[in-house]
Amino acid sequence: MAPSRQARSSKTVRRVLLGMAAGVCLLSGLTAAEAQAPAKQPPAAPQAATQVAPQAAPQAVPGFWDPRRRPERPDLSRLTVIRFLTETDYPPFNYTGADGNPAGFNVDLARALCDEIKVTCTVQMRRFETLVDALSSNRGDAIIASMAVSPQLRARVDFTDPYYRVPARFASRKDAVMPEIRPEYLEGKKVGVIAGSAHEAYLKAMFTDAELHGYPNDDALRSALRKGEVDFIFGDAISLAFWINGTDSGDCCAFSGGPFVESRFFGEGIGIAVRKGNDVLRQALNWALFRVWEKGRYTDLWLRYFSVSPF
Repeated sequence: MAPSRQARSSKTVRRVLLGMAAGVCLLSGLTAAEAQAPAKQPPAAPQAATQVAPQAAPQAVPGFWDPRRRPERPDLSRLTVIRFLTETDYPPFNYTGADGNPAGFNVDLARALCDEIKVTCTVQMRRFETLVDALSSNRGDAIIASMAVSPQLRARVDFTDPYYRVPARFASRKDAVMPEIRPEYLEGKKVGVIAGSAHEAYLKAMFTDAELHGYPNDDALRSALRKGEVDFIFGDAISLAFWINGTDSGDCCAFSGGPFVESRFFGEGIGIAVRKGNDVLRQALNWALFRVWEKGRYTDLWLRYFSVSPF
């Protein structure tokens, strides 16, 4: 069985990647506890902006590590090389660079981890659906390919702690941005979502008074918002961030409200996969991930690749 993967919009992302600028200011890290399902008794709904485009929000860099829970340095003497496996076509996370070598956020993070552990690092690109089999047959040591942790995959591989998550967010036209979104704020509002998706299930469970409109794919969903056929759309914040910042959006739209990260609907996060029982490597990677974050290298990477934050 091929591993599940996050929804991907490579066409839009590729366009954005070519013109992506460096990120702006850094906010403090955002944890899952700070992005919960909406509360039941909010203050009065804020008014949407009228005829005024919102100012650009400072860049937010997510943090998934607790500085109070510093992992102990494991025994690294048994590690001499880490053979990372990644996929071929998911920019800006993994792609083939201009020099023909692997490139992207995941690739740069893998190399930063090897620098921290002080071992040789290789990165091999393969089709996404072949990665788990390649790992199981010892053609690599770890998969760093934006692989979503799931119970099905946990039966085949072990995972490090998450190094990012894929939140859900609302987007609206720029003249109707709301700084905060709660269920009662969207009563009677038209909200577009991909039919049959986890995002639709979340809206049906939590935003019961909104008027939901299902669409077959991202292109149709985003077109509906661009044309004003719906008031908001709700979906994968990473792909939405690249669409908002790309040419396909026509500079029409922006995020409204903050991220939603309820794991029951949106998954446990993205981890690095290692072979079952390879605790030496898993613990080494967990320690190195914390160190890379603690030293600010994770933040530097995030700001390099994400000019519009999904958080």
